[in-house]
Amino acid sequence: MAGSLAWHRRLGDNFGSVRSRRDPDVPGLPSDLPLPRPLPASPTRPRRPSDLLRVPLERIGGTSALVAQHAGGMGFLFVRTLRALVTLQVSFRSILQQIHIIGVQSIPIVVVTAILAGIVTSQQGGYQFQGAVPMYILGSVVTTSVVLELGPVLTAIVLVGRVGARITAELGTMKVSEQIDAYHALGRDPIALFAAPRIVAGVISVPFLVAIANVIGVLAGMVAARLSAGLGYESFLYGARLFWHNWDLFYSLMKAVVFGFAIPFIAIHMGFRTRGGASGVGRTTTASVMFMTLTILILDALFPPLLLQ
Repeated sequence: MAGSLAWHRRLGDNFGSVRSRRDPDVPGLPSDLPLPRPLPASPTRPRRPSDLLRVPLERIGGTSALVAQHAGGMGFLFVRTLRALVTLQVSFRSILQQIHIIGVQSIPIVVVTAILAGIVTSQQGGYQFQGAVPMYILGSVVTTSVVLELGPVLTAIVLVGRVGARITAELGTMKVSEQIDAYHALGRDPIALFAAPRIVAGVISVPFLVAIANVIGVLAGMVAARLSAGLGYESFLYGARLFWHNWDLFYSLMKAVVFGFAIPFIAIHMGFRTRGGASGVGRTTTASVMFMTLTILILDALFPPLLLQ
């Protein structure tokens, strides 16, 4: 009995000593408990040369794979479009409808763009040439600039935003809503129905739009030269005829044909690749506009060394 009481007394003293050592700020937490030791830091493995090259090689490989996919898809689209045209699967009515959409409905914006291009070129040229060269040279500068460069390129850039984005959005919406798959299931060829008419209409319409832009741009430049630089119409036309080459007109129309093919072709290709619902349509349309714009500028840079040398 005495031994039991001594054991309980010793336990109570120990418990009281623990309670006396509690942290006064944090109730119920002893203040003299040992803190946990920090874990030893894991040794860092030195980066090997293969790790430094892995990320750039992965990016190069991903970009190369994407370029190969686009190249293969556009090659496949070109072959199927050519086959649809050769086998007469394309509706003439669809071509006329697309000519109206791509060509006729684009005339107002093309005319406005050409007028502004001619006015700006004439005003800048008149400012630079005053007191330096004969003013009739301004007629040659405006005519050559509009016909060789500004008419085809600005018309193509305008059509990228008005026609190319529309084609990509239309076909992309049909793709994500499975309408294209429904045409496949019914035995109809979407290339013959949607791709070939738009490409043919682009090749036919864009040269006419560029011809309109060239004429309007030169006329607007001539009027602006009269108003801003005081150059008469006869002097302007004399300068335009003095350095005119018939090849310049052919060069401008060749650009128009190539641009008229590239814009709907890329737009159709990107539309058929659309994935991911409504947000995917927006992303694909944005990428398509960038793709078409860069293509137009690259093709424009390739024309002078190929056809003007």
